[in-house]
Amino acid sequence: MDDTPTAAEQDACYLALKARDARFDGRFFTGVTSTGIYCPPVCSVRTPKRENCRFFAHAARAESAGFRPCLRCRPELAPGTVHWSIQDASGILAQQAARLLDDPDAWADTDLSVQALADRLGVSDRHLRRIFEAAFGVTPMQYLQTRRLLTAKQLLADTALPVTQVALCSGFASVRRFNDAFVAHYHLSPTQLRRAGNGPAGAGTTVRLGYRPPYDVPTLGDFLRRRQVHPVELVTPGAADWRFARTLRVQSGGRAATGWLQAQFDPLHAQLVLQVSDGVREVLPTVIRRVRQAFDLDADPSAINAVLHAHFPDGDGLRVPGCFDGFELAVRAVLGQQITVAAARTLAQRMVDRFGEPLDTMLPGLSRLFPLPGALAQASADALGALGIVRQRQRAIQALAQAVACGALRLSASTDVPSTIAALKALPGIGDWTAQYIAMRALRWPDAFPAGDVALHKALGVQGQPHPARVAEDRSAAWRPWRSYAVLRAWSSLPNNPARKKVTPLNSPPTSARPISTARWGRSCWRPPTSAWPGCGSMTRNTNPPGKTGPSATTTPCCNRPQGSCRRISTARARSSSCRWTCAAVRRSSNRYGMPCCTYPTACAPPTAP
Repeated sequence: MDDTPTAAEQDACYLALKARDARFDGRFFTGVTSTGIYCPPVCSVRTPKRENCRFFAHAARAESAGFRPCLRCRPELAPGTVHWSIQDASGILAQQAARLLDDPDAWADTDLSVQALADRLGVSDRHLRRIFEAAFGVTPMQYLQTRRLLTAKQLLADTALPVTQVALCSGFASVRRFNDAFVAHYHLSPTQLRRAGNGPAGAGTTVRLGYRPPYDVPTLGDFLRRRQVHPVELVTPGAADWRFARTLRVQSGGRAATGWLQAQFDPLHAQLVLQVSDGVREVLPTVIRRVRQAFDLDADPSAINAVLHAHFPDGDGLRVPGCFDGFELAVRAVLGQQITVAAARTLAQRMVDRFGEPLDTMLPGLSRLFPLPGALAQASADALGALGIVRQRQRAIQALAQAVACGALRLSASTDVPSTIAALKALPGIGDWTAQYIAMRALRWPDAFPAGDVALHKALGVQGQPHPARVAEDRSAAWRPWRSYAVLRAWSSLPNNPARKKVTPLNSPPTSARPISTARWGRSCWRPPTSAWPGCGSMTRNTNPPGKTGPSATTTPCCNRPQGSCRRISTARARSSSCRWTCAAVRRSSNRYGMPCCTYPTACAPPTAP
């Protein structure tokens, strides 16, 4: 949204405000002139009159106009707004500057100024100030001040940290400066806000982080579950209510902290509930930022789907999982070169058991930290070889660990992507696939594209081409600047990907996206005639054209449920003229007269009886 939005843009914002649609959370903020308060569009208060509303693209712009954040809807919980471009150089530079200012690790620098930020980006301070104000409507220091104050507001409302600790965590050099800035912006002292906050002191360190729906929570849970490394990570099974827990080590502002965190989604409120241990409370802003990146909470599905929906219509809710530590992700990416996910997980678990530090936690199953870069840099080849790691990957891990340990390589979302990718590819044993994968998950680059990935070639149907990587690269031009999301959607479309199996409650009706026609039950699926009944897992979709006899060549099962969870009702009802066993005759064992097991009747071609 521009500094002076058009009447049509203002009307669209007002309609979104009236609908309280979470999809627009954080995309704009509404300032109410009659109260002097600004809110995200999901605020539950009574909708203000149209003539009393002003709309802003960023919270910093609303505060610069004299508005204060709402104490009920709490704008600090809203997801961030990220705009990506591959052509606008000024926009790219402004976004890179904003990412540096969003990083809590940079707040501890007392010498942080526009000049220091411009020197890091390689431009003049005048040029940086000009393009930043054009993109965000505020100066870089105003933007930074809003980020610090909103972070402090969240810590005051959700934690029992002392005010002095809140000031230091939010990047203020002294409590006096913190109090002065807080009163000037919010017309409340920090202690007054804590008394008026939703989370009283002593309630524990639990915070809520907003996101924009749709969000495919089950698919993300399956992705993390298949890659969890014990005893560092733990994914508690569940359909949409799974929990993720892990140990972590955080270094921020010269402070190092170790502890654990636990996260669970609250789809009803479009929020992630995060619980952290007391050991990492002092670096909570850094932990929150890493959690937002790890779960991709700041993604804008509407912008992504506008580019990818026509190519991948079934992946609108998919997110690109990030990481909690860039070095850990890079090591695990090297371990996963040319082997399966399960084999890479086994190697990572052996590495944690051998080189990881023990950590006492209150969560069963979490007892170690991932190894430090210094520990792996000093590890001998024999020690790594004893874990089953081949020599080429040993050299890659040691070179990577040495580069990170000495500070020559930083793997975080605030680093420059092209130069970091070039530095990664200069290390022995790290090629384009590994560098792109690290850029996708650790550097949070939405346009990363591992063109040489074999699974990607299969999903795109180019594995038989003479140069599949080149063909995939050419095809991906239409997906810019969201190619990372396109890769996740392509991977999830593979037939053997467990993420494709959507979890359906036992007694819920079939979805409208795949209508059921009872007239076609009995003609959609078939099972080879055998005397035993092994379950629905043996029934496959028949995609033979009409008139062709014999079993179908496809191996896609008709039933989404595990083998043995369904039973046939009777032999008489199970026989028909077109199938030996029909899906119409098979019911869920937990509900004999419930919905049929097969969800594919309208998607299968009517076969001829084998």
